[in-house]
Amino acid sequence: MTPFHSHTCKLTAAQAVALENLLRERGWSFRTVAYARFAAEKDKVNLVFYESGKLVVQGKATREFVEFTLEPEILKEATLGYESVLNPVLLLPRIGVDESGKGDFFGPLCVAGVYVNESVIKAWSEKGVRDSKNISSDKKICELAELIRETPGCLTSVVPIGNEAYNRLYTSFKSVNHLLAWGHARVIENLMGQRHRMNPPPVRAISDQFAASKDVVGKALMTLGREIELVQRHKAEEDIAVAAASILARDEFVKRLAALEKKFGVKLPKGASAAVDAAAKEFMEKFGAAKLGEAAKLHFRTALRAQGLPEPPKTAWRRGRTAK
Repeated sequence: MTPFHSHTCKLTAAQAVALENLLRERGWSFRTVAYARFAAEKDKVNLVFYESGKLVVQGKATREFVEFTLEPEILKEATLGYESVLNPVLLLPRIGVDESGKGDFFGPLCVAGVYVNESVIKAWSEKGVRDSKNISSDKKICELAELIRETPGCLTSVVPIGNEAYNRLYTSFKSVNHLLAWGHARVIENLMGQRHRMNPPPVRAISDQFAASKDVVGKALMTLGREIELVQRHKAEEDIAVAAASILARDEFVKRLAALEKKFGVKLPKGASAAVDAAAKEFMEKFGAAKLGEAAKLHFRTALRAQGLPEPPKTAWRRGRTAK
């Protein structure tokens, strides 16, 4: 049975009343939670029903509660475990693309792509393949990355853009989104170059929509990438192919960041934070500005602060823009 420790859904007023009555009849322990109509717990399940109508279920026995109590007795439907039956498109052959390192000052940008088909998707049904942002352990990321690469029928491609190359490309593209688009297009092209090994060939490539205009990636596609449909959508990592790509990208990023730490003999924190600012200043003191571009993304404001340079005025944020 697939690990499943959280579930969220909407309830009607009548369904909420029915659920509360059922829980009280079965001896659940109730407690008070801010902005909630009721909250209860029992047998490794905690649930909260909020004033907004949202129900949140958490705990090790979440799947059992949803599958054997919530769906049949309250929602009057059965969807958990039947997703592919109710929505066959989930089993279609496709390519998922995602990246890691975009928001990290230190380390490269890594873009990965994964081809999946029905047999691959079914092989992962109980393995915990999910968006890498929901996996806190680098060890678990590594284990899942190895599983993905070794799954029969699955094809993968990873394009790591090291810091020196990243800084050159950023200077050329003058935009993180255009640099990302190039990386996504390169990965799709690499995988489509192996389409003779794909059974059956993919019907589409799916990626997160990171730019305001979908044309940014569309225009970057190369010859083979233009042969299939490109689907860009927000929260694309909910698709298992994109989730698998996110794991491969993160695994590559983590390993390359560790290699940079070993090379320079300093700790290089992930992300962009006060700790990263401190590490950047330490790096500057030890190696100077000439070496910073070998380990960091120089367009981040962190680079200016580390060098004691003035920061330009911040521009208004909008979707598709990355500013640090």
